[in-house]
Amino acid sequence: MHAMALWGGGEAEPFPSVDKCDASRLGRGSTVVADLDGALLRSPDSFPYYALVAFETGGAARLALLLLLSPLAAALRRAVSESAGTRVLVFAATAGARVTDVESAARAVLPRFYATDVHPGAWRVFSACGGRRLVLTDAPRVMAEPFLRGYLGADAVAGTELAAWRGRATGWVDARRGGVLVGESKAQALREMLAAGEMPDEAYLVPRTPVEAVRADKLPKRVVFHDGRLVQRPTPLVALLTVLWFPVGLLLSLVRVAAGVLVPMRWLHVAFHALGVRVVVRGAPPPPPAGDGAHTGVLFACCHRTLLDAIFLSVALGRPVAAVTYSLSRLSEFLSPIRTVRLTRDRAADAATIRRVLAEEGDLAICPEGTTCREPFLLRFSALFAELTDDVVPVAVECRMSMFHGTTATGWKGMDPFYLFMNPSPVYTVTFLDRLPPELTCGGGGKSSHWVANYVQKLIASTLSYECTGLTRKDKYRELADNDGVVPVNTDDGRKKRMAR
Repeated sequence: MHAMALWGGGEAEPFPSVDKCDASRLGRGSTVVADLDGALLRSPDSFPYYALVAFETGGAARLALLLLLSPLAAALRRAVSESAGTRVLVFAATAGARVTDVESAARAVLPRFYATDVHPGAWRVFSACGGRRLVLTDAPRVMAEPFLRGYLGADAVAGTELAAWRGRATGWVDARRGGVLVGESKAQALREMLAAGEMPDEAYLVPRTPVEAVRADKLPKRVVFHDGRLVQRPTPLVALLTVLWFPVGLLLSLVRVAAGVLVPMRWLHVAFHALGVRVVVRGAPPPPPAGDGAHTGVLFACCHRTLLDAIFLSVALGRPVAAVTYSLSRLSEFLSPIRTVRLTRDRAADAATIRRVLAEEGDLAICPEGTTCREPFLLRFSALFAELTDDVVPVAVECRMSMFHGTTATGWKGMDPFYLFMNPSPVYTVTFLDRLPPELTCGGGGKSSHWVANYVQKLIASTLSYECTGLTRKDKYRELADNDGVVPVNTDDGRKKRMAR
């Protein structure tokens, strides 16, 4: 039985550097124990992760509270104890928050930021272990465990336990379960995790010299789906700028949304430009359908980045184009400057709806992925659109945001357009690809609808330098929200049915 420990620290620690560790000796019967902050992760500073939880559970107000108390936490950590400083951060980030909201943030938000900070030296040793992989952290276990187990393959995680009352975090740590996991509490937790009589017989230091993080594709599981509103890692400076910008951004978003509702579509490109929203148009937009039949309407098959994709497609065309949607809040539907038609994910009913809207409107926008994806991946395209018309124009859509994400899987979707427009200068790029030639369609070329859908997906992915996947909406919601992406709603006759989110 061979056990090894990886600790974070300064150069003066009495352990050899992790670079000198021979990881080939870690066989099936071995055990590796690692600290999280400053060892498995490059940075010893856990503030960004508390900030993410604070913003997701309490918005800008809770993030402001964390910023106000963080100097106190730093002072207590140096003058009193590491435990005292951690208690302040835990209180500011979680006091009064629903435990389920903290768990949701840990599952859907934190992994993306954790994954960009994995230390290559520590990961080389940790991943080489063929036996048990154990992690210790003074941060709340509920925050770190989903990432460590789900993305790094940890077998057990010991951390600080939150105290809760009636489903809400009190802001205190649970003293009955060891309190803050530092010093003797950490040693006791390690003894409980290891087999009787087993203790690490080797220890290595993970130095704090700057190194590049492990590439995302080198981890056992890549972060394809993630949630949360903050785009950048909320360091203290970024968090401060976010809090200061929030009221300004909210006011600006109201003005931009009002412009989208009130300004005629042919002038909206100019209005958005004046308000700091850039719309970049590439390719050759097709002409509008002509009444004399010279130009027929087309179906725009777009990748799905935010719920405003069809609106910016209309801005790029200079005319409103109707869109069918799977998930749109009543508020967004009310504010939309284009016609929106809900789909139900009942294939026969949706096919009839799309045919009807195509006949009524001429042009129609659809996002075959069925849900948004933030990372450079395209989800599997539904083949339904290819069965209904041969007049298909693929459209590659990109959206660049610097502060806030304009999509959510676990939050209120009605706020999506406001968060997108809260960014100082969002950029939407709409690239029109060539209309599919008849020989590559179902009707003209005899291709199967699945072949056409996959072909369109590859075209758009190639244009954007994205990666095609076979993942679906259900995969996204199971990953982020632990459900299949449908919710029960009341129908007009009082019955309940399941509808897509």
